[in-house]
Amino acid sequence: MTEKTSLKLFEESQKLIPGGVNSPVRACRAVGTTPRFVSRGRGARIFDVEGDQYYDFVSSWGPLIFGHASPNIINDIREALSLGTSYGAPTERELILARLISEHVPSVEMLRLVSSGTEAAMSAVRLARGFTGRDRILKFTGCYHGHADSLLVEAGSGVITFGIPGSKGVPEALARLTISAPYNDAAAAEEVFSALGGEIACVIVEPVAGNMGVVPPEPGFLEKLRELATRHGSLLVFDEVITGFRLGLSGAQGLYRVTPDLTILGKIVGGGLPLAAFGGRRDVMERLAPLGDVYQAGTLSGNPLAVTAGISALRRLKAEPGCYGRINHMGKRWAEGLLGLVQRKGIPATVNHVGSMSTLFFTEGPVRDYDSALKSDTDLYAKYYRGMLARGVWLPPSQFEASFTSAGFIFEEIDLCLEMAEEVINSL
Repeated sequence: MTEKTSLKLFEESQKLIPGGVNSPVRACRAVGTTPRFVSRGRGARIFDVEGDQYYDFVSSWGPLIFGHASPNIINDIREALSLGTSYGAPTERELILARLISEHVPSVEMLRLVSSGTEAAMSAVRLARGFTGRDRILKFTGCYHGHADSLLVEAGSGVITFGIPGSKGVPEALARLTISAPYNDAAAAEEVFSALGGEIACVIVEPVAGNMGVVPPEPGFLEKLRELATRHGSLLVFDEVITGFRLGLSGAQGLYRVTPDLTILGKIVGGGLPLAAFGGRRDVMERLAPLGDVYQAGTLSGNPLAVTAGISALRRLKAEPGCYGRINHMGKRWAEGLLGLVQRKGIPATVNHVGSMSTLFFTEGPVRDYDSALKSDTDLYAKYYRGMLARGVWLPPSQFEASFTSAGFIFEEIDLCLEMAEEVINSL
């Protein structure tokens, strides 16, 4: 344990790192506090530099499906580490991981490994544009696909809305190639395709939204996107960075029985190390260099340590299919327990959950899209967050993020966290 406190480390970090963090939400500004600096994790718990421990419902934003420091994954990484850290050349382990992914994800006939979800999404969109010869893309308000220029776009008003830049530094001319429609609004998507279908390279969507909080697809929504893309010669792209191997071995596309043309994967496929992938139909993927005319490359793509961690995680999920039933059951207990607490207190709130993913929204609900999520009382969420943190429960420092249960938890720990949540909710 270091003698320095989280606050001191944060003050020093702000002198060298913009905002003191390497990803904005970690700054905890949305919840009115400063970040805790983590020293280690074990199972369902995370420990800060002061030595305080917390039950972790963030799971490194989703990758740690087995909890922190899973012995099997750690041992496999150690073995790979003894052989070297990076080669810049193909390895057999890349092939093993590719086979594991292709075996379970219905849409993936071929794939390429990259280092981050942003890189995978950016590459998938470039590939879709190259394959179709079209420039426009359709996305959905509140769905996050990384910070590539074409995807960092927010919607204006109306059904057919040409995107405006969601960040300084994104050229307006490029942003205007991205059309944004409301999530879960099949009629809006159909109207966009009716007007511009011949210009749309792809429609990209989180099949279960996880970046406006958890918002599941309404019946028929994903099916309609599949039908529209097929009818207009566009590609359907599922961003399963969060849901891939989280909702089952086949991800959301297996759960909802809708097969996209391209799939973006991340988080769990790297077993807790930086790794992502994009893959799909063979005829589309064969357009990538060196076979085709769409260029994509990466020095650390297929890094042997990350690939090893991914293999270890996916092999364990394959060998222990009961893992999903367990974490989903805990996710349901957590979500339903929270909903019962806020209802008894009379606080306007709703809880969305799919499997081991959930969000407590401080609004009456239902929450079915970005606009309804934005009705949440973020000040009340901030109070809830701070109260839970003070009692040793680690939650997402934003109302608009997903919580996760992992196999690192046991049911008694979920119940203990619900007892602490009851104390906090009763104090709101």
